[in-house]
Amino acid sequence: MMTTSTNYFTIIALIFILTSNTIIISSEGRPPFACDPRNGLTRSLYFCRVNLPIHVRVQDLIGRLNLQEKVRLLVNNAAGVPRLGIQGYEWWSEALHGVSNVGPGTKFQGAFPAATSFPQVITTAASFNSSLWQAIGQTVSDEARAMYNGGTAGLTYWSPNVNIFRDPRWGRGQETPGEDPTLSAKYAASYVTGLQGNYGNSLKVAACCKHYTAYDLDNWNGVDRFHFNAIVSKQDLEDTYNVPFKACVVEGKVASIMCSYNQVNGKPTCADPDLLRNTIRGQWRLNGYIVSDCDSVGVLFDSQHYTRTPEEAAADTIKAGLDLDCGPFLAVHTEGAIAQGLLTEGDVNQALMNTITVQMRLGMFDGEPSAQPFGNLGPTHVCSPAHQDLALQAARQGIVLLKNEVGSLPLSTARHRTVAVIGPNAQATTTMIGNYAGVACGYTSPVQGISRYARTILQTGCVGVACNNNQQFGAAIAAASQADATVLVMGLDQSIEAEGRDRTSILLPGHQQELISRVAMFSRGPTILVLMCGGPVDVTFAKDDPKISAILWVGYPGQAGGTAIADVLFGTTNPGGKLPMTWYPQEYVSKIAMTNLDMRANPRTGYPGRTYRFYKGPVVFPFGFGLSYGRFTQTLAQAPTKVMVPLSANYVNKNMTKLNNAVRVLHTNCDTPSISLHIDVKNTGELDGSHTVLVFSTPPGDTQVPEKQLIGFKKVHMLAGSQQRVRMNIHLCKHLSVADEFGVRRIPIGEHTLHIGDEVKHQLSLQVDLSETRV
Repeated sequence: MMTTSTNYFTIIALIFILTSNTIIISSEGRPPFACDPRNGLTRSLYFCRVNLPIHVRVQDLIGRLNLQEKVRLLVNNAAGVPRLGIQGYEWWSEALHGVSNVGPGTKFQGAFPAATSFPQVITTAASFNSSLWQAIGQTVSDEARAMYNGGTAGLTYWSPNVNIFRDPRWGRGQETPGEDPTLSAKYAASYVTGLQGNYGNSLKVAACCKHYTAYDLDNWNGVDRFHFNAIVSKQDLEDTYNVPFKACVVEGKVASIMCSYNQVNGKPTCADPDLLRNTIRGQWRLNGYIVSDCDSVGVLFDSQHYTRTPEEAAADTIKAGLDLDCGPFLAVHTEGAIAQGLLTEGDVNQALMNTITVQMRLGMFDGEPSAQPFGNLGPTHVCSPAHQDLALQAARQGIVLLKNEVGSLPLSTARHRTVAVIGPNAQATTTMIGNYAGVACGYTSPVQGISRYARTILQTGCVGVACNNNQQFGAAIAAASQADATVLVMGLDQSIEAEGRDRTSILLPGHQQELISRVAMFSRGPTILVLMCGGPVDVTFAKDDPKISAILWVGYPGQAGGTAIADVLFGTTNPGGKLPMTWYPQEYVSKIAMTNLDMRANPRTGYPGRTYRFYKGPVVFPFGFGLSYGRFTQTLAQAPTKVMVPLSANYVNKNMTKLNNAVRVLHTNCDTPSISLHIDVKNTGELDGSHTVLVFSTPPGDTQVPEKQLIGFKKVHMLAGSQQRVRMNIHLCKHLSVADEFGVRRIPIGEHTLHIGDEVKHQLSLQVDLSETRV
């Protein structure tokens, strides 16, 4: 999100000094942002009257501003308007998986030295538990509101990141819910709803879904995000890249969307009216504001040379639908754009209408924060025992068991009294919280968690995850040869995968593979490999090595990661996570450039396609894979075999197309009830555990349709020996449609194959009664 532009930080610092009167205080209270009831000059102004409609209040406020005041409100470090009693405001705060101090709007200080740090998003997504995602959002917003009340944070959070994790090398894939559009869309809507609350037009905090759109390359083989032009088909935009953003707006009612640095098909996203004004605000009907990624308006002028002058850049972005600039560019060049006739003051007014409306929905113009609905939240609501327990539960639910030879896991406190804990991530603390994190309430490292169950022998084996030499291998081997079990905590950290840092290889770094294999060879007891990383790694060697008894993927498991890992290792927690992304072999990435955004395979060129939906080649572990210590079976108890596609009054018979006779979604009645599936799940094992029901669909059609696509999922917790009936509602238009080459959604007519997990298939025939079509 941040650039490294020296000019950016110099100018933003100058603007801060000259124009901002933002107040950051460390006591438990803060002065009103505006409309202070003690200020006799402003309390009677129309925009301060809470009984008036918000749009009336906003219009009144904008009408009182002069042009210079208006343009200083177009940037993240918005200047105050002292004559109207309005404080300065920093829009940029982050809350990807807990309140973060990455943005300048949040400070950990005074009564708020830390905040609960949940697992990184990729780990939480592996839980496939939408109620958990919403609960985390609610908890994070409690802490954000408490910190706002205490004067150390804002109310506008530029989170979550819902970009599709299409390439395993992407350094920011860890921030996302994974590779699948349906999973990412559900995560986006759930987390946003948790953050913002469900309070009608009022907002608890304002979330922001980023980075719109087709943004999933940071710095790879000399290509960086500031210069990258993503060539994307209309088909891929519709059925992959834009899906989570649409869910953010339509289902999550998000208050903001952030446009990205990159260009899409030759246009910077922040200057593309089709992407912004026509799609986000027009088709999806965003009730909120559109913000640029930081300094991206400057990037499109300075680096991409998209416009001839800076005034043209300011005009193009605002007219395209941009409302707020993270960076100083609009504050510097908007007046000039108006003076040159490239932009009108009315265009600026519309941008301010969108931003100030969000502030009013947050209650920032309602006087005393302590008198508002969330005014009771304070220091005791941050890092509370309940919040920290939720972080632990999230870490437990996100751990994925990838391999478990018979009898290897769980470990026994009676038989495995001494455990060798080896690896560069064995003592991980800050590594466990990934990026875009703040200051955690506290940490439990893997070795600390394991020491609660057994005596531990600690050896790092390597200096850092780069593992550049094997000088410490001997001590690690000696430890493993003395212990009843060996746990190798390996993987990556932010020095390998991060913002601005994509990988070129998906193998473990340095000598890690050699360390793992040699330790396993000499281990006296079972050898368990724990992989701490956001992106996938090719561990085919470990998967195939009989000396390696089990493999766990823990992602970046948050502040309580060590406890969660140990709980899974010793069976206090029965693992139930599923991979939210495909784990490819190294040969895959050696054949495919990160710069190619095509999702579908192309047999003529040898292009293999991306994600489980379109790639048919060999994998290390597939999307949705995850083992358990128990045994679960699934049977389809009830499902229709034939469904009539209801046609709308404007359906025209000629719209049946060669795409296997597909009907446009726009020509169907999408208000009809969903298709209902009843699935019986049995826990036939001896342990209680959680199970995720995954339902996929393979539509009829040619090679342009997905091999299969996720259309629904549900997580259930089951006692040993119990049975539950799970009901899944499949929406005809949303889940059984596909995008054609023009980006038009259509429902294929014919036989759809439904997959319940890997073991159950069901044929569902979609038909239309053409005798009832109307021209």
